[in-house]
Amino acid sequence: MAKKIEAIIREEKVGDVKDALRGIGIVGMNIFEVKGHGRQGGITLAGRSGTYQIDMLPRVQVNIILSDHNVEKTIETIRRAAKSEDGGAGDGLIFVFPVEEVVRIRTGERGTDALKYEGDIDARLARYYAPPGRKTEAESESKPKAVKTPGKISRFFIKT
Repeated sequence: MAKKIEAIIREEKVGDVKDALRGIGIVGMNIFEVKGHGRQGGITLAGRSGTYQIDMLPRVQVNIILSDHNVEKTIETIRRAAKSEDGGAGDGLIFVFPVEEVVRIRTGERGTDALKYEGDIDARLARYYAPPGRKTEAESESKPKAVKTPGKISRFFIKT
């Protein structure tokens, strides 16, 4: 039904990630300031009084709940936007969790209905894809009829 994506990224990449997600139609997200370290165990800084170890580095956690079919596109978008120029250690991690139920407090909507926002990734896709038997927005709008051209078409040219 739904998945939760939890991405731990560098602080300086938050704007890039938010813009990239908005660009693909991810509307709702939560962002938290967190501290932690990964494989590198932190960083060593040198100062006047000597060197010291900082093992809990500032990071940002981005949480998104979305439909199953949008997970891979969202992961790839976050990965591209959060990657540093040098691609070094500390760029972050992305976790994906199953979500059993979603309930919108205001309306009581449940499941995928509770995840829908105007202009989100699913609304954008609905223009192009609809379940069998249902017309998309694009199909329901009045389209001009094709005009027949008199003459025969021969090898990309119209002969009259």
